[in-house]
Amino acid sequence: MSKGRRTMRASAAVAAAAVVALSACAAPEDVEGPGEAEGDGETFLQLATGSTGGTYYPLGGEIAQLWSSNIDGLQVDTFATGASVQNMRALEGETEDEEAGAIDQSELVMAINGVAMQAQESTGPFEEEPLASPDDILALGNIYPEVMQVVVKADSDIESIADLEGANVEIGPPGSGTEVAARQILEAYGLDPDEDINASDSTFGDAATALGDDQVDAAFGILSVPAAGIVEIGASNEVRLLPIDGEEAESLFELDPSYSSLTIPGGTYNGQDEDVDTLTQWAALYGTSGLDDDMAYDLVRVMYENAGDIGHDVGGQVQLETALDGLGTMELHPGAERYYQEQGVLD
Repeated sequence: MSKGRRTMRASAAVAAAAVVALSACAAPEDVEGPGEAEGDGETFLQLATGSTGGTYYPLGGEIAQLWSSNIDGLQVDTFATGASVQNMRALEGETEDEEAGAIDQSELVMAINGVAMQAQESTGPFEEEPLASPDDILALGNIYPEVMQVVVKADSDIESIADLEGANVEIGPPGSGTEVAARQILEAYGLDPDEDINASDSTFGDAATALGDDQVDAAFGILSVPAAGIVEIGASNEVRLLPIDGEEAESLFELDPSYSSLTIPGGTYNGQDEDVDTLTQWAALYGTSGLDDDMAYDLVRVMYENAGDIGHDVGGQVQLETALDGLGTMELHPGAERYYQEQGVLD
């Protein structure tokens, strides 16, 4: 992805997640094991998504339904997790999550591209506990832009990230992409996340409720635009987004090439009258070399060719043209690579 500015045209209205998306989601204990079922030749795959209050969970359910409906002999089940960091570990084997409990190995995961790069490079949250085979992580393609949104009430005295010193701040669940990015951003503004703020680690759904109830002063969230949780707060309270720009943003670009700038137009949320510059990464789909090449080909083909059937607001942002933005050093799965070559988006 280039570091040029992207401007997202977003309506302030958020549609409810489709019922079919939720019906495709299941708790880990209800999910069939991966592989081929005995006697009927059907293939079962699991897709690790994110917290129930975020975008990954309902969106992942809809994408899984697309796959199950359009690829013969395939059933994809989804389940809630702690999101990006948790999901990268789930590619290698069973992992534990405070919200979801024990999570089996997953053949497919949704994760922020920056976290995937950290997993491959054994840096950040993977430095002390690296994956056993980080080079086996393979990208299948981008899903939608993940936008860092730091929200406060419109009448708050907090005008910038630097003003969060001493404040009560929701920085995202442990191991989530939101938490990883929030810590990087706070440090770029000279704040120690463990010393200079009173940090909480709720899911964004709970964080939004806490902000609306004045239990916290600000909440970080890597979310789609518009974000349902922020729209819900704005229904009863005017809100503002804090900018992430200038020298601090430039330092983050140098630190992590998966970042780029994005402008959220004024009017996206109730109370946010002016354009706000912030950072974006990409929510992307990942697997390993253990995923069959033909299956990987069909997964990306169906996801992009049927994106118009996705009811979630970000469905319109699932585009073949941006499938490889911000890929960095990540290698493509050979099956996905074949599809992109056929479509002319990869030489």
